[in-house]
Amino acid sequence: MPADRDARADALLADAARDAGPGRLTVFLGAAPGVGKTWTMLARARELQAQGRDVLVGVVETHGRAETAAMLDGLEQLPRRRLPHTAADGTRRMLDAFDVDAVLARRPSLVLVDELAHRNAPGSRHERRWQDVIDLLDAGIDVFTTVNVQHLESLNDVVFAITGVRVTETVPDAVFDRLRDIRLVDLPPRELIERLNAGKVYLPDQAAQALQAFFSPSNLAALRELAMQAAADRVDADLRESQAARGLPGIPLRRQVLVAIDGLGASEYLVRAGRRIAERRDAPWTVVTVQTGRPPDEARQLELDRAFALARSLGASTELLHGHQIAATLLDHAERSAASSIVVGRTRERPVARMFNRTLTQRLLQQGAHYELVIIGTPGARARARRAQRLRADGDLLREGAFALAATAAASGIGWTAQHLLGLEDLSMVFIVAVVLVAARTRMATAVLTAVLCFGGYNYFFIEPRFTFDVATHRGLVTVVLFLAAALIAGRLASRLRQQVLALRAANTHATGLQALGRDLAGAADLGQVAAAGRLALTRVLGVPAWLDIGQPGGDVSKPVDVDAAASDWVRRHGQPAGRFTDTLSASRWWLLPVRDGETLHGVAALRPSDDAARPGLEERRLVQAMLDDIAQAASRARLVADLEAARVGGETERLRSALLSSVSHDLRSPLASMIGSASSLVGYGESMDAADRHALLDTIVLEGERLDRYIQNLLDMTRLGHDGLTLNRDWIGVDELVGAATGRLRRYQPAQQIELDIAPELAPVWVHPALVEQALFNVLENAAKFSPPDAPIHVEARAISAPDPGDTRAWLRIDVLDAGPGIPEDERSRIFDMFYSVERGDRGRTGTGLGLTICQGMIGAHGGAVSALRGPGGAGTLIRIELPMQHPNGPERDDPYD
Repeated sequence: MPADRDARADALLADAARDAGPGRLTVFLGAAPGVGKTWTMLARARELQAQGRDVLVGVVETHGRAETAAMLDGLEQLPRRRLPHTAADGTRRMLDAFDVDAVLARRPSLVLVDELAHRNAPGSRHERRWQDVIDLLDAGIDVFTTVNVQHLESLNDVVFAITGVRVTETVPDAVFDRLRDIRLVDLPPRELIERLNAGKVYLPDQAAQALQAFFSPSNLAALRELAMQAAADRVDADLRESQAARGLPGIPLRRQVLVAIDGLGASEYLVRAGRRIAERRDAPWTVVTVQTGRPPDEARQLELDRAFALARSLGASTELLHGHQIAATLLDHAERSAASSIVVGRTRERPVARMFNRTLTQRLLQQGAHYELVIIGTPGARARARRAQRLRADGDLLREGAFALAATAAASGIGWTAQHLLGLEDLSMVFIVAVVLVAARTRMATAVLTAVLCFGGYNYFFIEPRFTFDVATHRGLVTVVLFLAAALIAGRLASRLRQQVLALRAANTHATGLQALGRDLAGAADLGQVAAAGRLALTRVLGVPAWLDIGQPGGDVSKPVDVDAAASDWVRRHGQPAGRFTDTLSASRWWLLPVRDGETLHGVAALRPSDDAARPGLEERRLVQAMLDDIAQAASRARLVADLEAARVGGETERLRSALLSSVSHDLRSPLASMIGSASSLVGYGESMDAADRHALLDTIVLEGERLDRYIQNLLDMTRLGHDGLTLNRDWIGVDELVGAATGRLRRYQPAQQIELDIAPELAPVWVHPALVEQALFNVLENAAKFSPPDAPIHVEARAISAPDPGDTRAWLRIDVLDAGPGIPEDERSRIFDMFYSVERGDRGRTGTGLGLTICQGMIGAHGGAVSALRGPGGAGTLIRIELPMQHPNGPERDDPYD
C-alpha cells in the first residue's frame, strides 16, 4: 500500500507539472513529407489566434506550396535572422536563420517552429532546432512544431531497415518527454503519391527520384504504421499516468507483453520467444524476474544477467521484482504496468505441486482470469515430450495387449463367479461381450487377439475337460469353434463400426467446412473478397497456412515470402499441380494447385503442410479440390458481375454521347439564328431604329449569348470524358456543397428565382464525379425554374435512404427537385427522358437547351443511379427525383487540406 500511494503521488505531481510547467509542447507528427503537418499546424494556430491567443510564427517552411503560404495571412511572422556564411569554395553568402533570441525577447503566448529536426544555419545559438525549442519551453513559451516519424532517434535503425535511407537529422526521444499533446497528421500512401506526382511536395525531378526510393508504396505504408505506433504509445502513456494519478487501475490501449524468467536453464530462450510475440503483436514488452527473499546462486544469477542484457538489446525494458508469492507478484506488476499478456515457461513443474494445483502456471490461470497467459514449452521440455511420445507409440502395442489380457481375465473371473454363484452353464456371451468391448476401443488386430485369448480362456476354464485345451466331445468342439467364429465376427463388426464413426466425423468436418466456405463466398462481391474468403476457409478447414492468387486487384498482399515462384509460374502456364506431393518441383515446401472453372484458369492456390506431414490421402485431396472448385466458381461469378457492370456503364456512355451529338445539331441552331438575326438588323437598320428597338435587339443578343455559353459549357464538361469510354474522375464532395454549387449557378442566370433547400444534417459525403453530377442537378433546376411561376419557389430536398434493391447493403442519396408548374401528364412522364420529346408542360419547352433530362439521365446512370419524374404532392407541379449510391472506394478517403 505505501508503494501504491507513492506511485499515485508521483503521478499526481507529474500530471500537475505538465499542466503548470514552463511551456507546453505540441507536436504535429506525420509519416513523410507532404502529408499536411504544416498546414494543420497553421490552421490550429489561426483558430487559437481567433480565440485571443498571442500567436507568433517563428519559422515556417512553405517549400513553395501556395496553399501553405496562404495560411500565413493574418499571422504575425518573426523576421528571419541574417547570418554570413563562407562556403567550402571560399564564396560568402547570407543565410536566413531562426532568431530564437528575438522570440525570447518578444515572449509570445505561442510560437510556431516548423521542422523540429532541422539543422540550424552555422552561427546560430544552437546546432539543432530542437535545442531552440527546449530553450523556448524553459522560458515558459508554448511551442507548436512538426516532425516526421523517421526523425525520431529511437526509430533510426528501423527506418533504415525499411527504406534503405539513413536519416541524419534526428530528434532525441527525450524531447518527447516534454510533450503536452501529439497530433497525428495522416494521409494514405496513394494520395501522398498523387500529390508527389502533381508537384505538390517536390519539384518534378526530385519527385521522380523520391518515387524510386523513399516514396514507394511499401515504404510509405510502413512509415505510416510507425507514426501511428508513436502516437498510440504517447496516448497510452498519458492514459496510464492519468489513471494512476486518480488511483484507478491502468487501462491498456495497446497489448503490452510481460515476460517472466527464472534463471533455471531457458531464460534466454524465453526472452527471444517473448520478442517474437511482441513483434507479431506490435506491442511494447518487459522482461522481469521475481526474487522471493533468498538471493540466487552464482550460476542462476549469471543466466539472469545474460537474459536481461539480451532483452535490453532486443528493445525490451527489464525489472527485478520482489515478493514471497511469484504468481501474485507477477499479477500485481502486470496490473500496474497495464500489461495484457503474460509469457512464462514450464521450467520447474514439480509433480507434487501439480497434483495440488500449486504450480506457477496453474496459479496464474486461477488468479489472472482477465490476462492472456502464454505458456511456452522450453526446448528441454519439448525434447522430454517427444521422448514420451515415442515411448507411448512404442507402448501402444503393449498397452493394447495388456488391455486384451485384462479383458480376458475379467471375462474369466465373471464367468467363474456366474457359474459357481449363479449356476449359469453357457458363459460364451460373457467372453463375446469382452471381445466387443475391446474391439470398440481399439483396432482390429487387438480385437482378433482378444477373440483368440477369450477362446483359449473359455476352452481352458469352462469346457470339459477343464484346465486343458483338449475337447472331450464333438459337441464341445462345435461350441468352441462357433464361439471363436462369433467372437471374430463380433470384433470385426465392432471395429468396423468404430471406423465408420471416425469416417462420419471426418465427413461432417468436411461438409461443415464446405458449407462455411459457400456461405463466405456468397457474400463476396469482388475477386479480392473471394480470395480472402477462400484463404481463410482453406486455413480453417485444413489447419495449414494457405495462399490464393486469383487475379484480385493489387495482388494478394498476404503472399508468404517462401512461396516457390517457379512452381507458381509452372502451375499458371500448365494448369497442373506442382511443388510438394507432386512430381514437378517437388523440393518446394508448398503444395501448389490450379484454381480453375472448366477450361478457365483463374489462378493458383498454395498450401503449406508441416515438414513431417504425410502425403494427403484421397479424401483430403477430394476436399481440397472441392473447395478450390467452389472458389473458382465464385471467381467466375465475380468476373461476370464486373463485366456486366462494365457493359452497363458502356451502354450508358453510348446513350449519353448520342444525346450529346444530337443536341449539337438540334439546339445550337436556335440561339445562333437569334443572335445573327439581331446583329444583322442592327447593322442594316440600326441608324433608323429608335433607342428602345436597338436596346431590345442588344438584349436578345446578350440573352441568347448567355444561353449559348451555358450550352457550350455543358459540352466542355462532357468532352472531358475522353474517347475511350466513360471515365468518372470521382472525388469526395459534400451533398450541401454539391447542391449549393448547382443552385448558385442557377441564381447567376436567374437572380429572381426563389429556391428552398432542405438538406438533412450529418449527410455523409458522396464519391462521385462532381462536375457531372452538378451539371445534371443544374439541368433539373433550370428545367424547374422554366415552368414554375415567377413568385413560386423551387423546393430542393436531400436525404439518405436505403437501397432500392433489398440485396444492396449500401446507403443511397435521394435528391428531390419540386416545382410549382403545371405538371406533366402521367402518360408522358416516362417519355420526357427520350431525345427531342417536347411538350409545353414537360421538360423541353420551346426554349430548352437540349441538354435536359436525357443528358441528366445519362450522367446519373453512369454513376449507377437513376432519374425519375413523379407527380408533385397534391397533384401540383412536377417532382424530379435523383437517386445515387453512396458507394465507397477501396480504402478510406480523406478530404482534409494538405500541407
